[in-house]
Amino acid sequence: MAILSSPTVDRVKANAVTQTRPAGAVIREWLAHPLASFYLVLSSAVLLLVIGMLMVWSASSVEGQARFGDAYYFVRRQVIFLAVGIPSMWWVATRSPRTLKVLGWLAIVGSMVLLAATFVPGLGVSIKGNRNWLQLGTNLLRIQPSEFAKLAIVLWGADVFARKRKLITEPKHLLFPFIPVSALIIGLVILQGDLGTSLVLAAIVLMVLWSVGANWRIIASLLAGGALAVFGLVMTSSHRMARIGGYLNPTGDSLGVNMQPLRAIYGLASGGIFGVGLGASREKWGLLAEAHTDYVLAVIGEELGLVGTLMVLGLFLTLGYAGFRIALRGDNAFHKIAAAGITSWFMVETVLNVMVVLRLLPVLGVPLPLLSYGGSALLANMLGLGVLLALSRQEPEARRALERKAKLSRTRVSTVVQDRRS
Repeated sequence: MAILSSPTVDRVKANAVTQTRPAGAVIREWLAHPLASFYLVLSSAVLLLVIGMLMVWSASSVEGQARFGDAYYFVRRQVIFLAVGIPSMWWVATRSPRTLKVLGWLAIVGSMVLLAATFVPGLGVSIKGNRNWLQLGTNLLRIQPSEFAKLAIVLWGADVFARKRKLITEPKHLLFPFIPVSALIIGLVILQGDLGTSLVLAAIVLMVLWSVGANWRIIASLLAGGALAVFGLVMTSSHRMARIGGYLNPTGDSLGVNMQPLRAIYGLASGGIFGVGLGASREKWGLLAEAHTDYVLAVIGEELGLVGTLMVLGLFLTLGYAGFRIALRGDNAFHKIAAAGITSWFMVETVLNVMVVLRLLPVLGVPLPLLSYGGSALLANMLGLGVLLALSRQEPEARRALERKAKLSRTRVSTVVQDRRS
């Protein structure tokens, strides 16, 4: 029998050691990579987008065929917005922090103008009682400005607080101008009739304040004021009161206000462990309204089962972990606040949507990020992902690694040019 050479033996031993290493050690080693945050955000987002496209197609096919004679009507529109969102996300991901700050100021001004424009006759469009849409020509060019306002508040607020970082211990500098401008935007959304989106915006504002170290008494005061405002808005709206009544009495009015929440629970329950199969949902056949928008998670639970639902939630947790990791590893105030704000936005919307689908909250009309149908929400989400990717490239270790790579690339190009000249 031939005897293995010493280098071969060493290589075999090394491979054996590698294969027997604990999984925790492998994960820690991978997370130590300079661009680990970048790849975590990108991989989890791509998987969520792929699942989202599949589920929008499945959940909307019946409604698309019934309303438009085209089972692919909704998913085709979603693909168009995805095609616009991918290059937009990548363009933002390659911008410098200085450019992101400029975009934040442009976005906050643009958001206020567009939100105000929804009240202009001929431009603003009311859908299901909410006047939160702008009609710009064809139906495809219908946008919801409040979705982009979420990103605007985060980017603009991050720059404001980064500039005032030495003064934010004083309440007047902490609150002004961030709170008045944010309150104006939230007020415009409330006037549109969209309480769900206004709650998300308010949560983003609070999370930004939390990320800059605001005093708990200030946050508690804002929470109390917000709770009183929500109470007043609910008490003065028969539609919202009906939703609260249905939430408090889950067995009543099963063909009215409780029909959608009940059908969502039935869908989740009938999915079991592994689901009934992709495309085989029964609830989407006219029983579950908004199956491809706010209640897409119910269809996921029915078709892909508990396993598929947990996989989706796991991807959101991965995205949340990566976003807060970027915030913690940032070496400047803008980096930290912007990353924490965008991640909070995604996580707040995810938690609210999941809790509504599980009937732990009344119906709010909050979409599931990256998964629910909606062009404006999808574009805003992808722009937010672009900012996270850009900030992940600005982590100190990532920045140094990218600079070394760029320097090595320039050296190789210079060497090739010199060789050709010689």
